[in-house]
Amino acid sequence: MKKEYDGYTVVPYPPVRKMIADILELGHRKHMIHAFVEVDVTRARRFIREYEAETGGDLSFTAFVLTCLGRAVARNKYMHAYRSGRNKLVLFDEVDVSTPIEIEMDGRKVPILHTIRATNEKTVRDISLEIRKVQAEGAKSASAPTTGRSRLFMNLPTFVRRLLMRTMLRNPHRAKEERGTVALTAVGMFGEGGGWGLPLHQHTLGITLGGIAEKPVVVDGQIEIRERLSMTVSFDHDIIDGAPAARFTQRFKELIETGYGLIESG
Repeated sequence: MKKEYDGYTVVPYPPVRKMIADILELGHRKHMIHAFVEVDVTRARRFIREYEAETGGDLSFTAFVLTCLGRAVARNKYMHAYRSGRNKLVLFDEVDVSTPIEIEMDGRKVPILHTIRATNEKTVRDISLEIRKVQAEGAKSASAPTTGRSRLFMNLPTFVRRLLMRTMLRNPHRAKEERGTVALTAVGMFGEGGGWGLPLHQHTLGITLGGIAEKPVVVDGQIEIRERLSMTVSFDHDIIDGAPAARFTQRFKELIETGYGLIESG
């Protein structure tokens, strides 16, 4: 309950912030390596604008990146492998991506975590429709952190919540069900201009989309102004070595720059 005093106001600590704090604390336990890259998204963004102008349809840029991500991970399943016990790795066929989606709740914008299942098997349009559906449902979404089972979980003491989360994460199949196999967050959606994020992830692979900025780039010997996306690719070094990480990053970048999946959406 909001309380006003002389010179300051006290408001409840949002339950979603508790979940985020728990995730960040668990992320400290990972041995992550990070790659800071720039990706040319001129072609992809131009296609999305032209598609929406011609058809009146709605394609999400985040959905496009998710489509490319699913395809790139499916090519090398070790990118979202998880340890099972001391001596085994579980390699999943489906690429389930956990991503925050901003919804309207109690008159304000709140991010909730939603998992796009089998991202590697869906089109840009499929994922766009799923994202819009979650946004339209708002607080009624089953993923909302203040409803049902999630509300009960958030009311547990902090040490109990984190103990339960650590226990859950030891089981790759349970972890996949609860929070997907890959994480993607788009900090650039909250502001304009370039810039990278340095995240903390629970996942073996995490993608952080930063800002998009127009920059002069040499293309075929000529200087052009291109739209460049700042992107951070994070890997759990306990599972993924530098060379496979570099090859994955290059493949992922190529898919984005060539506009993978957008032609099929037209």
